[in-house]
Amino acid sequence: MDNLPRFTAAAVQAAPVYLDAAATVDKAIGLIAEAASHGAELIVFPEVFVPGYPYWNWTMNPVQGSPWFERLYRSAIDVPGPHVDRLRAAARQYGVVLVIGVNERGPHSLGVLYNTLLTIGSDGELLGVHRKLVPTWAEKLTWTGGDGSSLKVHQTPIGPLGALACGENTNTLARFTLLAQGELVHASCYIALPVAPADYDMADAIAVRTAAHSFEGKVFSVVACSTVSAEIVDTLAGDDEELRKLFTRPRSALSGIFGPDGRPVTEPLVDDEGIVYAEIDLARCIQPKQMHDIVGHYNRFDVFQLHVDNRPRTPVTFATDPAGVIAPHFTEPHFTEPRFTETAGPIKEDS
Repeated sequence: MDNLPRFTAAAVQAAPVYLDAAATVDKAIGLIAEAASHGAELIVFPEVFVPGYPYWNWTMNPVQGSPWFERLYRSAIDVPGPHVDRLRAAARQYGVVLVIGVNERGPHSLGVLYNTLLTIGSDGELLGVHRKLVPTWAEKLTWTGGDGSSLKVHQTPIGPLGALACGENTNTLARFTLLAQGELVHASCYIALPVAPADYDMADAIAVRTAAHSFEGKVFSVVACSTVSAEIVDTLAGDDEELRKLFTRPRSALSGIFGPDGRPVTEPLVDDEGIVYAEIDLARCIQPKQMHDIVGHYNRFDVFQLHVDNRPRTPVTFATDPAGVIAPHFTEPHFTEPRFTETAGPIKEDS
C-alpha cells in the first residue's frame, strides 16, 4: 500500500454491430487498440456489448419478441470460447485490464442466456465471469439470473477491481459485498435505454448511481454505456415512426469516470460514441476513507452482518461428484482464481 496504483482509465461509449458477435468483437478490439494508444491501462465496455441488448422486450409483447430471442441466442457467445479467446489475446497484446459485457449462452439449455461481465487481466487471463444477479424489469424475458459465486473483487495491476451490470449498481448489498472485499476501482456497465418511461432520464440515472457508489465506498468508478446506432433503430423500428422517435430519444446514455468524492473526474460523455479518459490515483481514496469508511471504522459489525451465499448454483448435482457440487462450466485450465482481500467482519460467505 506504499505505492498505490496511478493509471489512465478509459470508458468506452459505443454501439455494437448489432446481433453480430464476430463483428462486434472486431470493433471492440479496434477500440481497445485506440484506448491503449492513449495510455489506458483499464478499459471498460458497456453491458452486453457483444452482440447487443434485447430492446424488443420493451417494445413488443412476449409472443412477438420470441423470434428475436432466438436471433440473440444464435448470435450470443460461449464462455470460454473463440470470441473470449480473441478478447483475451487483445488484452494481453495491449497490456490492459479489460471489463466487457457479453450475452453468454448457458451450457446446459437452449433457453438460457446470461447477461455476463468478463474481467480479463493484462496478461490475458480470464479473471472473472460475473452473471447479472437479477435481470431488470422487461429483461426477465431474456436473461436467467446468476448466483453469488461471481461477486468477487479481482487483484489486478491497476488495483482491486469489481464490476456490476446496470441495475445491479442500485443493489446496496451487492455493492457492499464488493466494497467489503477491498474494492477501490469499480466498473459500472450500462446500456442506453431510450425506451424507458417518458419521465426517465437515463443519463441522470447513471450519474446518480455512479456518484452514490463512489461517494459511499470512497472508490473510483469507471462507467461505460452503449449507444443506439442507426443500424439498431432501422433493425428494430423499421418504418414505425413512433418507435424511431422513441429509440432516438436524447439523454439515453452517459459514460465517464467518477472519483471517491462522488464527482466526475472529467466531463462525462452523453449519447455520442467516444472514449472518456481520466487519470486515476488510488491514493486519493485514503483521506475520504478517514471520514466515512463503511467497510471499516464507520460501521457497527456487532449490529449489522451481511451473509453472502457464494456457492455456485447448478441445475443438477450427483452423489459421486466431489462434495456433491459440479464446478461452474467456465472453470477451465486457463481460468485463474483471483486472490481476495480478507475482511474481519463486513461479510460472511458460504463456501
